[in-house]
Amino acid sequence: MELKKSVYIESLGCAKNLVDSEVMMGFLVRAGFQFTAAAADAEIIIINTCSFIADAVQEAIETILELVQHKQQGSCRYLIVCGCLPQRYREELVRELPEVDLFLGTGEFQTIVHYIQQLESDSLASRMFVTTPTFLPDDKTPRIISTPGSSAYIKIADGCSHHCTYCTIPGIRGPYIYRPITSIVKEAHHLAENGIVELNLIAQDTTQYPDLAVLLQQLAAVAGIEWIRLLYCHPLNLSRDIIRVMAEEKKICNYIDLPLQHITDSMLKRMGRRMTRKQTEAVLEQLRDALPEIALRTTFMVGFPGETDEDFQQLVDFIRAFGFDHLGVFSYRDEEGTPAAGLGEKVPEPLKKERYDRVMRLQAAIARDKNRRRVGQSLDVLVEDISSEQQYRLQARTVFQAPEVDGVVFLDEDVTIGSFVPVTITGALTYDLVGTLKNHRGSPQ
Repeated sequence: MELKKSVYIESLGCAKNLVDSEVMMGFLVRAGFQFTAAAADAEIIIINTCSFIADAVQEAIETILELVQHKQQGSCRYLIVCGCLPQRYREELVRELPEVDLFLGTGEFQTIVHYIQQLESDSLASRMFVTTPTFLPDDKTPRIISTPGSSAYIKIADGCSHHCTYCTIPGIRGPYIYRPITSIVKEAHHLAENGIVELNLIAQDTTQYPDLAVLLQQLAAVAGIEWIRLLYCHPLNLSRDIIRVMAEEKKICNYIDLPLQHITDSMLKRMGRRMTRKQTEAVLEQLRDALPEIALRTTFMVGFPGETDEDFQQLVDFIRAFGFDHLGVFSYRDEEGTPAAGLGEKVPEPLKKERYDRVMRLQAAIARDKNRRRVGQSLDVLVEDISSEQQYRLQARTVFQAPEVDGVVFLDEDVTIGSFVPVTITGALTYDLVGTLKNHRGSPQ
């Protein structure tokens, strides 16, 4: 089959967006398109965007404007913008970005080949195509894995029905929909047969998946899979059954990503989280009782409307007392169309920044202390990629480090990317570690 036009794809935002980009790549490759790693060489440029928060919108717009130059001065014939940005802003983008040939929302990315064919035949009825998202990839959906090493994401569900007051996701991704267990397990078998050893389960809310405990048990039985990691988990749906299976199945990573957003009852209520502090602490206690060494990642928001000095101090005290392994912080911003945007008692921007900086300093100290205590430990790591730091050769991850969002273990030895190796931790940075192959004497053992 003669190869068609060359394509460059830029995927922005979270891992859930990345899976959508990988699916687009799969459909395009099946249709005969070829991919290039350089935007300057592409005849078709696709940008898969995020618009969850204002910073993501800004990044998306800047990326579009940067890549427009290849259409104006280079070999690019068609510039296509997909995903959350067109789903959220629609006709506004058509007016403001005339250089873009095609906009596809979150419910249309799987039809990318059809729309490119219409572009080529000059038969497009519109530049903007947005529908209610109903598509979920399954085990038969073509997909090109783009993550490094031998790790991959599996999207088990999409959309969200929680309607937290600050969040744009339900309007962008639609209500919660999920895949059958059989489809997910078949995809896991396929990935394992192609060398994947780590599965990272993702959704807008992973723990809302019906029968998640059963799914985890069946995934743990897949030959070749060694690590199964839970990301994007709402604490409201983290049941005792899920925790029990996490403790019983050795392939399930001793790790969970559990965004909490705040800890005081007043803030949780205004955020629409449908949990109290007491319920939140009970979930965390259940986790640590069942899995004493579990690594916990969470996310908090500071500066939400009505957040008092006392609310913030309670949050700081809670973070200090609990000692999360990984923690991210957002400064609240009004997002168009959300209930929170209409709330009074706005927190001034300078105070938001002060609170953000204080939490980040606190977490840096907690992370640094935890990493220092790991020096001398022997750990198995998954070698991930070439090092992002020039003084080291490779970077790897432990069971308590998720891809992209957490720290890494730097190695200065030659071992096979995608393999598991035992290391001794020899150094600690604030968020990263340094390791040496266990019993290493100049060559891989």
